[in-house]
Amino acid sequence: MHGKVRFSPLIELPFWFAVLSASIFFFVPAYIIRPFKYQSPRALAVAIELKQRAPLATLLLAVGTLAIVIAMWRGSSRFKRALMIFGVVIASGSAVMSRLNYFEWMFHPIVSPGFLSASKAQLDAGEMVMAVRFGSDARAYPIVQMAYHHVFNDEVGGIPIVVTY
Repeated sequence: MHGKVRFSPLIELPFWFAVLSASIFFFVPAYIIRPFKYQSPRALAVAIELKQRAPLATLLLAVGTLAIVIAMWRGSSRFKRALMIFGVVIASGSAVMSRLNYFEWMFHPIVSPGFLSASKAQLDAGEMVMAVRFGSDARAYPIVQMAYHHVFNDEVGGIPIVVTY
């Protein structure tokens, strides 16, 4: 055993804390900010704060987990090595995902929405719309669609616009 560093509880706890922390920086914002779910102002503020800090924090945490694995590798059993690899994959995956705009995957902008004339539209009497009018040209965007997509790129009265909700 001389020269080997064992994966001890003194190192194991910080390792798993780093893995958990890295995953929190990715998963908490992804869970809170999702379509068709209530987002309280406080939870949304936490999610946005984590999302902003995530790129640097997850990179440091992933590098930390990798450093611990390198230091502990030779003195660890196969089972511990497998757990360490799993932890590094989770921390590294969180570091990668925190750099991607995964919200764009959930809230797809509609580049060219299709429209019906008011007489052909089949909206319920209580259905809400967001309306935009320039001169004689007008559009109505159903809130049901806006709640999912959040962004419509359109042209009204010859003017390019972005409608958001």
